[in-house]
Amino acid sequence: MILSEYLTAREMMAVEMNSAYLGFSTLQMMENAGKSVAEAVMERFPTDSSVDVICGLSGNGGDGFVAARHLSSSGYNVSVYVIGEAKNIRLANSFQNYQVVSKMKSSVQLEEILDSSLIPEFNGDVIIDGLIGTSMRGSLKPPYLQVVKAVNKSRAYKISIDVPTGLVVDTGETHGECLQADMTITFHKPKKGYQKNPKELGKLKVASIGIPCEAEQFTGPGDVYLVHPRRDPESHKGMFGRLLVVGGSETYSGAPALTAMGAYATGLDLVYVASPETAAPTVAGFSPSLITMKLDGTHFSSEHIEDIKPVMEKIDAVAIGPGLGLHPDTVKAVSKLIKLVDEKQVPMVIDADGLKAYAEKKPKVKGSIVFTPHSREFELLTGKKPEGDYLEKGDIICEAAKALKSVVLLKGAVDIISDGERTRYNWTGNPGMTVGGTGDVLTGITAGYLAMGVAPMEAASAAAFINGYAGDEVHREKGYHILPEDLIKKIPEVIERSVKDELRMA
Repeated sequence: MILSEYLTAREMMAVEMNSAYLGFSTLQMMENAGKSVAEAVMERFPTDSSVDVICGLSGNGGDGFVAARHLSSSGYNVSVYVIGEAKNIRLANSFQNYQVVSKMKSSVQLEEILDSSLIPEFNGDVIIDGLIGTSMRGSLKPPYLQVVKAVNKSRAYKISIDVPTGLVVDTGETHGECLQADMTITFHKPKKGYQKNPKELGKLKVASIGIPCEAEQFTGPGDVYLVHPRRDPESHKGMFGRLLVVGGSETYSGAPALTAMGAYATGLDLVYVASPETAAPTVAGFSPSLITMKLDGTHFSSEHIEDIKPVMEKIDAVAIGPGLGLHPDTVKAVSKLIKLVDEKQVPMVIDADGLKAYAEKKPKVKGSIVFTPHSREFELLTGKKPEGDYLEKGDIICEAAKALKSVVLLKGAVDIISDGERTRYNWTGNPGMTVGGTGDVLTGITAGYLAMGVAPMEAASAAAFINGYAGDEVHREKGYHILPEDLIKKIPEVIERSVKDELRMA
């Protein structure tokens, strides 16, 4: 991601998911987070101090259990209060750390608070707030509201884990009562809402919990989580994007269909495919779900722009290039089409022959473009060879993206994605994906997410991971005998698996 200095709750979740994908487990993260909280107490208070650790049923409470264990084993007088029934702790890591604390009967006083009438007076020297964390939305409900009020009455030094309970981490808003922290200890990076409401935090400390920098630099399941749309039960057709694919020719009829099916596999609602009449029947034969627009002639030409204009009013993104060919009429028509799409302020992916046509005419555009070249196409597009190791190539891609004012996704053994400011690296994929058509699928995935409203850099990063991961899954089953259709079948599975990773961590 290489994200900004301040993260949203979803971005932090994505970083944690990518970190776990690299092999640094969420249990290790929780251990380091809780230990950093305990160390903050140890730096400020002597070992005969009393500490009240108040834990909710989420990951924030798990951090609190870890802190309680470290403080107790270091000689502090520790009381742990669980808000609710401990059997309802939903995160495995949190429950595991609760079980350890529950067995420390000689050194930790443990109590469950099942309703507001059982809330004690908190008289410790220190109170650790592990109630809700970054999942806080709206106003506090009982018994959390009453617990926060009781904590605010206390004269104890108050330390909040990640965010003071009652503060919405992305916006900095408080809807009523908010815990009055003397210190907030957040992890990895500060969060977005802190900029807007710093007074609620007390002293802010950012603690490292061991997340490797590669969790932001390399793509992973967290990137899929960030682009995956949340669906309301009242969702209806068209809410999740409409895409136009312009491609195909007398020679290359399957490429636009592969792009379209790759887009559908992301969960997109509708795909239109505009192809010359020599390619359109093949496209239509791929799936009855494809809305095929048959263009007169053997190749895409300027006269077809008028045929496409009505559809431009219905779609949310355009993919240009798969299988188009390089007839002189086509090269001219691509330049006109790019200008039309740009005028409509619709994001686009330009790939394959579309890239070559763009490189020849270089039409000026202001809107969002994702270019998806391989190394030879990149040289044609920019006049530069992407040489060196992956980091050296990354610098070249970054400069090119900056000059083009677009996102560039260089396909290769390591995919490199850059918007001219951030550069990402994708390590999924295998040599079996040199087969023709896998790049068309990648274009479809990228365009599918653009049509759902995802920002170009995020769409391209997630698409590179998904496409390569799908290819790796096919390789496990059938070796290097890979067809692009195999990838399309695996895409939903890869996406859902990534989302389930998030559910295990929430």
